[in-house]
Amino acid sequence: MHAPTITANYLAVLALIYSALALEVIRLRRSSKAPFSDGGNESLRSAIRSHGNFMEYVPIIALMVAFLEMSGASPLRVHLLMGALVLSRLLHPLGMYAAPGSLKFRIGRGGSIFLTIGLLISTALTILSRLPWAAFADEISDQAIATIEFFQVIHIILTL
Repeated sequence: MHAPTITANYLAVLALIYSALALEVIRLRRSSKAPFSDGGNESLRSAIRSHGNFMEYVPIIALMVAFLEMSGASPLRVHLLMGALVLSRLLHPLGMYAAPGSLKFRIGRGGSIFLTIGLLISTALTILSRLPWAAFADEISDQAIATIEFFQVIHIILTL
């Protein structure tokens, strides 16, 4: 197992994007004089959701990709997964600031949703496919049989 250096490099880029999103929220809060909530400002609401959406999805996806990298996934696969994550995180704010129903909105929001959910599912399924299911099932069945035999012995002792 090795350190997930590819993932770490992409996380540095993602940290810069996250910083930009945070700074935009701060800027809009100051200009709107809305220290809490969105103060009814639609741009601030979009900035808050872009920032929040980033924080909701990036950690879990990056963590799963890091685990895949540490478990020996090919560098190309890690680059593709993390590159798709960066792309989805760039598309989302573009769609959030576009007029609803516009092409920019559909590409930004739809593209980011498609990529993000696709990343969640593909990384989760890849991790699950690498688990030693046969050994786990054998262990569970051995434990179940041992428990049944234990209860049989207790039953015999109690009925003597």
